[in-house]
Amino acid sequence: MTDPHTLDDRPLSEIAVRVRGVTKEFGSGGAVTKALRGVDLDVPYGELLMLIGPSGCGKTTLVSIVAGTLEPTAGEVLVLGKDLVAMRPGGKVAFRRENVGFVFQAYNLLPSLTAAENAAVPLIIAGWQRRRAVEKAADILAELGMGDRLANLPSELSGGQQQRVAIARALVHDPRLLVCDEPTSALDAENGRITMELIQKIAVQPDRAVIVVTHDARVYSFADRIASMEDGRIDAVTTGPHQETETG
Repeated sequence: MTDPHTLDDRPLSEIAVRVRGVTKEFGSGGAVTKALRGVDLDVPYGELLMLIGPSGCGKTTLVSIVAGTLEPTAGEVLVLGKDLVAMRPGGKVAFRRENVGFVFQAYNLLPSLTAAENAAVPLIIAGWQRRRAVEKAADILAELGMGDRLANLPSELSGGQQQRVAIARALVHDPRLLVCDEPTSALDAENGRITMELIQKIAVQPDRAVIVVTHDARVYSFADRIASMEDGRIDAVTTGPHQETETG
């Protein structure tokens, strides 16, 4: 176990996410809820970091701030070398669209679109020609073992297959930060394992960081590092089983 206050000493060019003294309060007056109480965290490129802890400890709040969908009350948030706190709303939307991929517990697939079309949605929104976008999405789906399901609607896919489509959708625009919020909790043990194997194999790249929020102890073995949260703070950072296997 590392000291939770010992931060990564690598240069900023090697750090995808750097959070310093981040707090987040909801409400006002006597009804203030302190969701984050001064969080410090570094996530280097090439790393799969798992963020764990009990419900209500601040995990989703923290990753929402890192992903630029929620403003901190105070603190510093540098993502891919950009200061999110100083960024204007329009710039932040464009930054997310170009640089951040999201995988959620609920797959959030559009029921009237095929697997390939669902995975292509971020590129179509970004202005790609539809056929070109679908072709790129199909290539990623094939890497995820879905090459024979490209034309299927979500209703024709299992939960594990729908999650693979969601992963492809998150990766289709080549984001440098992938945020996964409980990606396995709706899956059985086997599909949860397969999902994490695919994220580790396809998503973890030298120029990308992956943050996985999870309650699922079955998938801890896929982490390079594990950050444990309690009451709005990170109270421990440990080397994950995957990193220990790689370096052992």
